[in-house]
Amino acid sequence: MTLKTLVRKYLENCKEQNNLNQKTIKAYKIDLEQFIFFMKDIDAFYKKDEIVRYIQHLNSLNFKVKTIKRKIASVKAFFSYLEYEEIIERNPFYKIKLKIKEPLILPKTISLKDIEKLFEYIYLEKSNYNETSYKHKEIVRDIAVLEVLIGTGMRISELCNIKKENMAYTNNEIKIYGKGAKERIIPIYNKDTIAALQIYETVFYKEICNSDYFFVNKRKKRLSSQSVRNMIKKYCKKINIDKNITPHMFRHTFATMLLDDDVDIRSIQMLLGHSSIITTQIYTHVRSNKKSQIMKNKNPRRMIIVNKG
Repeated sequence: MTLKTLVRKYLENCKEQNNLNQKTIKAYKIDLEQFIFFMKDIDAFYKKDEIVRYIQHLNSLNFKVKTIKRKIASVKAFFSYLEYEEIIERNPFYKIKLKIKEPLILPKTISLKDIEKLFEYIYLEKSNYNETSYKHKEIVRDIAVLEVLIGTGMRISELCNIKKENMAYTNNEIKIYGKGAKERIIPIYNKDTIAALQIYETVFYKEICNSDYFFVNKRKKRLSSQSVRNMIKKYCKKINIDKNITPHMFRHTFATMLLDDDVDIRSIQMLLGHSSIITTQIYTHVRSNKKSQIMKNKNPRRMIIVNKG
């Protein structure tokens, strides 16, 4: 069988046997068609040397590292299928050592000055509207959302999917479901955050009662991630913060501020719901001047007094 035929059978298997979604299959198809084009005049496409040549070809293109890794993974999965079906004796990737290092991309945080500016504005804005107006209700909700984002470090998807029965902030906890539907309990003790949630629940009582979710819009539907992004952008524009502040930056800021306050990395991992400590360790790179401050102000040598006669 030709390489093109084998790829077609593999994609059919992905759809029928592995039950992969259309988006994944489409990505596989694009990656494998590129592999077919590269190997169009080569019969021994399953040989190690040809695979290495293809990887070198990908590295020569202007792809991002993540894209290259995905394209290689697609081809590797294809060869695993060929080996399983006994079309080839051995997957050539067994003999190939891949070392593709992704550049370190530091998480973007929000300055304390900008956070204070944002909160001062929105709290003041609330007092400018009549309590019976929807605009007042909307700002009450926006305050509660921002308080939860900066006070818990949860993902925006986690916030928008909080069920009303999982909001037990009066018992100082919120139950959320993170990546992979992993349950996580977030303790919540800050009085401003709790007060913002209590006011929001009172004002939106009817809407919440008619929804499965805690954070809702005026149509009594679940508040969307995009709505929160637009809300943050709107307020930043009004107070002349020209940075593109996103909901996820609140999460990064939460973690970085904890680290700056000498909270250990394992505790931060637990609060953020990271499955691996490696993911959390990225925050140790954000405040590079922290080490300088420690060595300047807390170096153990300062405690040693030597009489040099």
